[in-house]
Amino acid sequence: MGVKGTKFFPDKPSGMVLIPSGSFLMGMADDDIVGLENAPTSTVSVKAFYMDETEITNGEYRQFVNWVRDSVVREDLARKAISFLDNPPTEEQLGDGIGKFYPNYTIPEENEDDKSGYQLFKEQYEKGTDLDELSDKSLFSLNWDQDLIWDREEYPDLSYAEVIEGTYADGGNDIGFYLPEDESYNGERIFDVKRIVYNYTTFDAAEAIKYPDSARKKFFIQKNIPVYPDTTAWIRDFSYSYNEPMHNDYFWHEAYTEYPVVGISWEQASAFAHWRTMYKNNYEKQSKNGQRVANFRLPSEAEWEYAARGGLQSATYPWGGPYTMDSEGCFLANFKPNRGDYAADDALYTVEAKSFWPNDYGLYNMAGNVSEWTRSSYDKGAYEFDSGLNPNINDATNVRKVVRGGSWKDAAYFLRVSTRDYEIKDKKRSYIGFRTVQDYLGEDGVDDRNQNKIF
Repeated sequence: MGVKGTKFFPDKPSGMVLIPSGSFLMGMADDDIVGLENAPTSTVSVKAFYMDETEITNGEYRQFVNWVRDSVVREDLARKAISFLDNPPTEEQLGDGIGKFYPNYTIPEENEDDKSGYQLFKEQYEKGTDLDELSDKSLFSLNWDQDLIWDREEYPDLSYAEVIEGTYADGGNDIGFYLPEDESYNGERIFDVKRIVYNYTTFDAAEAIKYPDSARKKFFIQKNIPVYPDTTAWIRDFSYSYNEPMHNDYFWHEAYTEYPVVGISWEQASAFAHWRTMYKNNYEKQSKNGQRVANFRLPSEAEWEYAARGGLQSATYPWGGPYTMDSEGCFLANFKPNRGDYAADDALYTVEAKSFWPNDYGLYNMAGNVSEWTRSSYDKGAYEFDSGLNPNINDATNVRKVVRGGSWKDAAYFLRVSTRDYEIKDKKRSYIGFRTVQDYLGEDGVDDRNQNKIF
């Protein structure tokens, strides 16, 4: 009879909605008015997944940027502490200066009986504290208990100041985290955003399957992604247009916290999804019944279209269609109406991520506001050869990635749920953002905990 298990129903991630399993008619059911012939209709089945109810906002992405920034600073402080202090450091050295940021901030137990099995294992096999071993998170972890100090007048000691300010001018090795004065203006201290780099590793399962006898490590891909958004996109995307205020304020000013983040490449959006998974898993480890969560990721093109339709078959727009205004003459999305009357829909640029009416799945701005990256590679004939079950074309050699939904600067055609568009994956645009999805784990059906049908 086998082992009888218990039904598993995942907790709904914060800010996401459940998109049920189902089949739909994917492709352009209405007229192909531009004659691209790249979206013929076909029946597609999609597994259940969670999706962000809004585009990722500036506030959400700022959390990612700040976490990466703080991690980079803490790692440099840890390296400085290791090189500057004894190994292991004394209680006095760990005092109030840079010693606070010594990795793990612990002193090995002197009593053999008090040492853990892993501590004995490290000593037996000479896995001591070394500058190059900071990357091995099984041995060391950065100290997050101490707050970073940014005010120059409050630096705790010389070593801390050398890390933050840099010592290259005096022949030192520390690069520093602020731009030099001749690259700043108005006396401001400007953080060097090029140093905010997220490092992570992915596994290419598709390639590993092709070569089952090869060592797994051959299919690990190291990613080093600068994560700061390209705010210059607001100027670069529109020649002879005054967009400096958006360049200066859009990402950091509190006024735009709930607006969708833009100036993000496909690689940066993918890095955010990886970080979100890691961050959530670290939180779960601290709970009593911590369970690893399913990976956050970008949606496939099919998942995006299925979610955008909101359960409506052959609809032109997420709200049905074929009109872009309701019965009272109000626009239903943020786009470029008529012949370029940007302000006609009450928005000259983007609007807050939770604006206009959501579709029947509870998703906001699946049409307009900002276009959205998907994980799929663009191929004009993809619909002719992809699978009917969870279809996705993801060719590592194809730099063109599918973007969907249209944006604040697009005509209504690009707002259609079936319209396909693409962008080169390393491009950063003032009109392209993203939202993430997470696979639904467990049984599709009735949740016995409250007898409510999940979908």
